[in-house]
Amino acid sequence: MNTHMKSWFDVGSISDIPRRGARCVKTGTMTVAVFRTADDKVFALEDKCPHRNGPLSQGIVHDGCVTCPLHNWVISLETGRAQGADEGATLSFPVRLEGIASSCR
Repeated sequence: MNTHMKSWFDVGSISDIPRRGARCVKTGTMTVAVFRTADDKVFALEDKCPHRNGPLSQGIVHDGCVTCPLHNWVISLETGRAQGADEGATLSFPVRLEGIASSCR
């Protein structure tokens, strides 16, 4: 865990997160977007694009990334880093699933 997150937060069931979508969780003053890929991998990023703070939770999830709905920056779900020629990163958080057979990062 990074310095911004000192404990685990229960955000519900994987079925609460739409496939290829996200749901948001407030943690103090920060909003964290919890993403689910088409193959049921789960990732968590601060809901803020590194470019202009666009809401990543409203972006399109594809190929292990999310595309920001404001300016089409592509952000890695695993690392939070901008892809391609774009530079910058948003905070990423570890995720753990309990009570199911599949594993996440």
